[in-house]
Amino acid sequence: MSQATIESILQEERLFKPPAEFSQAAQIKSLEEYQSLYEKSVADPEAFWGQLAAQELHWFQKWDKVLDWQPPFVQWFVGGKLNVTYNCLDRHLSNGRRDKTALIWEGEPGDSRTFTYAQLHREVCQMANVLKQLGVKKGDRVGIYMPMIPEVAIAMLACARIGAPHTVVFGGFSAEALKDRLLDAQAKVVITADGGWRKDAIVPVKEQVNKALADNGVPSVEKVLVVQRTGQLVHMEPGRDLWWHELREGVSADCPAEPMDSEDTLFILYTSGTTGKPKGIVHTTAGYNLYTHITTKWIFDVKDTDILWCTADVGWITGHSYIIYGPLSNGATTLMYEGAPRSSNPGCFWDVIQKYRVTIFYTAPTAIRTFMKMGEELPKARDLSSLRLLGSVGEPINPTAWMWYYRVIGNERCPITDTWWQTETGGAMIAPLPGATPTKPGSATLPFPGVIADVVDANGNPVGENQGGYLVIKNPWPGMLRTVYRNPDRYRSPYWEHIPPKNGQYLYFTGDGARKDRDGYFWIMGRVDDVINIAGHRLGTMEVESALVSHPAVSEAAVVGRPEEIKGEELVAFVTLESGYSASEELAKELKQHVVREIGAIARPSEIRFTDALPKTRSGKIVRRVLRALAAGQEVVGDLSTLEDRGVLDQLRAGT
Repeated sequence: MSQATIESILQEERLFKPPAEFSQAAQIKSLEEYQSLYEKSVADPEAFWGQLAAQELHWFQKWDKVLDWQPPFVQWFVGGKLNVTYNCLDRHLSNGRRDKTALIWEGEPGDSRTFTYAQLHREVCQMANVLKQLGVKKGDRVGIYMPMIPEVAIAMLACARIGAPHTVVFGGFSAEALKDRLLDAQAKVVITADGGWRKDAIVPVKEQVNKALADNGVPSVEKVLVVQRTGQLVHMEPGRDLWWHELREGVSADCPAEPMDSEDTLFILYTSGTTGKPKGIVHTTAGYNLYTHITTKWIFDVKDTDILWCTADVGWITGHSYIIYGPLSNGATTLMYEGAPRSSNPGCFWDVIQKYRVTIFYTAPTAIRTFMKMGEELPKARDLSSLRLLGSVGEPINPTAWMWYYRVIGNERCPITDTWWQTETGGAMIAPLPGATPTKPGSATLPFPGVIADVVDANGNPVGENQGGYLVIKNPWPGMLRTVYRNPDRYRSPYWEHIPPKNGQYLYFTGDGARKDRDGYFWIMGRVDDVINIAGHRLGTMEVESALVSHPAVSEAAVVGRPEEIKGEELVAFVTLESGYSASEELAKELKQHVVREIGAIARPSEIRFTDALPKTRSGKIVRRVLRALAAGQEVVGDLSTLEDRGVLDQLRAGT
């Protein structure tokens, strides 16, 4: 985040109260009601979460104990039995929602499909039975690498129905990135498609699966189930690859939901870390189901008449929680769109809102800043009057973008829910309740009931009003990650021991900087570790550096982020070359493309800077703050006494 942005946020004083008409009909109707609810939730969290679990979810067997907290490991609703798919589908078949639209899908070329709860239930049961025929059993991991088509939701729900943890890999990741994740998860089956549409071009997802699995690259994968989307010719490996439309013929739509233990794994979702290797974040059944359900209900104020459109990809946690599990558990209508704003149709988002009368719109600040650059004419040419609530997710939103969103898209009548959360948290942790919380442009406002958040120094001591520090969570919550798959040390160390525990008190370290103002409102200031947030997508610098160093020309690489108006941050790579290689524009292009092949297009460095050496301490650690300053065109300040060779800094300055 640039210094100018930080200064503008520090000076932000505007306050927007919820519209009276909105509050009167809201789930939580006033700040006083929120405060009372919050006080009860932190005074007796087990009673609070236990009551919600009993009221909001269907259980095959009630739990014996609400919470078992053995820091930093936790179990919620110990001994309980339930199934997330049952809560998302089956129970709605008998509560008056059987013929209600569950899922609306709009394809990029303009094709569309809708599914009632009964129809979606049938599709999910059929795919679940096909997975069983392919040998998938309870506990087997299933990889999902798909475009934004209905079958990706069907696949996730089918896995959950039979107790097979899914690991969804973003369809923009490369074959190598896919391979790494499938290997770590030890996936037995992969579900994919022949291709998908993105910005008027076909994304060849099946081709990437073929590359990932080539030469028995992922030995655990036995079968690949392929959905036909684009109709293009793709290679189908005999004996391994099977077409979904062929296997589903004649398959029974009767597949009882598997009773799952509360703490059985629901899914593994990989997120970037600072050590290069992506972390498999493990979420379990009951806590995640309850937390996504109740945050959807209260933060988005979901009503039976709402059409909720979260614009995220299901390859990210936002898509998991607020396209699939949260809305469907509430019996809402959720919308999924395959496409993106593009030169041939820059106003496509507004077309979708107008066509389907979307009422709740949840998108990222990156998208909002892009819309701002396109101008007000595009949204003003559409009828957006159906909107009643706007949301923001993925990164801090600056006040200018917040105000544009409020004024142009919401017509100054839609509350904005600016949500802070992470893959690890499962659902939103700090956010306004739209009928209750007065909002400030750029602030995520107040913690969700049951969440105790604070801003502390490196020793865990709370900092003063408007002083920057580390954002931490002081208590367990149902939606929290349980571990890092096959690596509990990567769960314990960075999340719970980064700030040393005191007297048995563990603090969850979020990796974000923040401050609290005089009203207790939280202002998120961005990442404080070596994870960079590009357009709401978290990328570990080590992962990109590892990709660069895998190129034969590269001896060493250091990657940093610098502020960028639209994406928030962009990547700048400082590269030293092996002997025999010379810096050139051609090599820079080749290295950028190499990163794309290794990770995906979202990791493409915006700039490659060649250098003879990198600034390091005497112990050999790269001094990244120096590189960040140079990348951003800023003066290098602060103590430089630890630099091993000051001449390296002079050379870098001369080359910028």
